[in-house]
Amino acid sequence: MTTAGAGQAEADRGEKGGIRTALAGLTTRGRSFLAAGVAAAVCSYVLGQSDLLRVGLLLAVLPLVCATVLYRTRYRVAGSRRLSPARVPAGSEARVHLRMDNVSRLPTGLLMLQDRVPYVLGPRPRFVLDRVEAGGRREVSYRVRSDLRGRYPLGPLQLRLTDPFGMCELTRSFSTYDTLTVIPHVEALAPVRLSGEAKGYGDGRLRSLALAGEDDVIPRGYRYGDDLRRVHWRSTARYGELMVRREEQPQRARCTVLLDTRGIAYQGAGPDSAFEWAVSGAASVLVHMLERGYSVRLLTDTGNAVPGEGGDGFAGASQESADAAGLMMDTLAVIDHSDGAGLSRAYDVLRGGNEGLLVAFLGDLDEEQAAVLGRMRQRSPGAVAFVLDSDTWVREPSDVPGPLDRSGERLRMLREAGWTALGVPRGASVDELWRQADRVRRGVVAASGGEGP
Repeated sequence: MTTAGAGQAEADRGEKGGIRTALAGLTTRGRSFLAAGVAAAVCSYVLGQSDLLRVGLLLAVLPLVCATVLYRTRYRVAGSRRLSPARVPAGSEARVHLRMDNVSRLPTGLLMLQDRVPYVLGPRPRFVLDRVEAGGRREVSYRVRSDLRGRYPLGPLQLRLTDPFGMCELTRSFSTYDTLTVIPHVEALAPVRLSGEAKGYGDGRLRSLALAGEDDVIPRGYRYGDDLRRVHWRSTARYGELMVRREEQPQRARCTVLLDTRGIAYQGAGPDSAFEWAVSGAASVLVHMLERGYSVRLLTDTGNAVPGEGGDGFAGASQESADAAGLMMDTLAVIDHSDGAGLSRAYDVLRGGNEGLLVAFLGDLDEEQAAVLGRMRQRSPGAVAFVLDSDTWVREPSDVPGPLDRSGERLRMLREAGWTALGVPRGASVDELWRQADRVRRGVVAASGGEGP
């Protein structure tokens, strides 16, 4: 919520600037009255009619007096804006609430309230506010909607003041604005077991022992309900407070979502393009895996990881992870094509250790990048790739037999490297492909003689 006063700064201009501002605010009616008054005065001089001169003076003075009085009027008005919600998925509506408070001891005249919004969010909202009593308040609201993700500024608010005769209009502007974040559309996914674990804490969870012996104990402070048999007396004597052994520490299953943002890997633009589908798919998987209890992170072909700060760079299911999830969604809201030509930077990040399940959303691939992805698979216990052939998203499949053959060859290379790789047809459902990936993985496990989950 933002609050600011309006009109006070503009009312303190110099006299010369004040006259220009007042005259520039004359409406069509005011200019017509002024022109008619001048014409009547000239005619009275030519014809020698004094009565016509008085009529001309009245017509000319009325708009000038209205402009002067309106300009010197010092309304003390406070305005605020509230977004509900401030972060909204693409294609959904958000409501903007505006509130105007008259903080002066005098009532206001007729006010026109206008808020500046980008064209993509819809028409510019305008409201007419009748007389606001001293200490009074008015509240209005409007809706905005965008099919394109991004961050859109709202504001600043503008107040248009007018006199009772409609001779003059002056605009007072607030100085603050808010930002509406439109995140990618998130599709609900089925709870499949692509990595052999149903949840981040499942039957296949990993545990690392935090105590290798009596001298290597990692103690912590006693908490209400702890078993007294776990009290570590040596540490208790050392620290002067009751300490207990922390014998085992669970590790959450991890998931890395790799998003290919290379500009050369995608064609087309707009909400129905291949790149927007990949961004939406990455957002859906991130949200789904967080809900399943995984520690997740977003990785791009440039090597940038989100959240990537502190700890191991993954966001877990804690209060801090909610902020990290919001950070990842905000990142996807504004992510754009990169200038890179390969995936080597992402590979350098992934080869550092156990990255858990790897889910990749990829654009067009050449043989070199398919080989890099094959090496990535060696660093993850499970890997799923959704490959988008951008040619099929901008043209009919029958028109591009060559690219389709190349796409099938890249999928074969990924599968031979151990990926569960699927091609993404135009307009496909993320959830349906997610289920299909699970069926393919189960078929591979059964064919190899292994046991399915």
